[in-house]
Amino acid sequence: MEQGHEVVLTGGDVTEGVVRAGDTVRRPLRAHSPAVHGLLGHLERVGFEGAPRFLGIDELGREVLTWMPGETPGRPMREYAATEEALRGVARLLRRFHDAVSMYEAPPDAPWDVAFTTNVDDPPELIGHCDVTPDNVVFRDGVPYGLIDFDLARPTTRLFDVVNTLRTWAPLADPADRDEVFARLDADAVGRRIRRFCDAYGLGREERRRVLPVARLRFERSYLAMRARAERLGGGWERMWRGGIGVRIRRGQDWLEQSWDVLDARLG
Repeated sequence: MEQGHEVVLTGGDVTEGVVRAGDTVRRPLRAHSPAVHGLLGHLERVGFEGAPRFLGIDELGREVLTWMPGETPGRPMREYAATEEALRGVARLLRRFHDAVSMYEAPPDAPWDVAFTTNVDDPPELIGHCDVTPDNVVFRDGVPYGLIDFDLARPTTRLFDVVNTLRTWAPLADPADRDEVFARLDADAVGRRIRRFCDAYGLGREERRRVLPVARLRFERSYLAMRARAERLGGGWERMWRGGIGVRIRRGQDWLEQSWDVLDARLG
């Protein structure tokens, strides 16, 4: 595959060396890349259009993916991505992805990135994206339509992937650590956003009642996982840790506990 003119792509926290070349994206191969390629192949076969297609390996040993036109709201999040309609759109996109991937039987030896994860203890139901942040959702004409960066995809549950997504889209965070578009939301407003996301996704009442306990567990395991990745993997993980991600996780954890009753009332 010809390399052509390349433009460096930025925005992620830990993946370096990502470029755009024409209508393709070139990314360094990682140990988990074969597992991700199998997942993307399945999504293509079942007609899920909200993910890039895997096209092969280029002459520099990088994976080649199709470019998904549009923009990611990134950080700080743009106002159009903080609307309730955008929130519902992300929920519906995640549900379509889950429904598409629920039919995938991954090879038992697929090398997912499962070191230092924040998964819950429930038996895995499917392969989750596990990183549906504003950096990884592609919008077109103000509507979320695509997911990118499947590096953290792994066996998990629907509910964990929902809660993981709510971390940045509700958001489940201390007001001091939120983007400006969310800074003035009180706990009740966040609770309404959680409920609207759950309704748009299609979570039943029993599953909604587990959102906060799973969020509590995720906060605790996220702190431990981020610290372990920083210590053992270095790179972007270490930079995030030095930048205070651990402190922000603890603040978010405290905010969740303080806001529990208000949030829980909205999920009943």
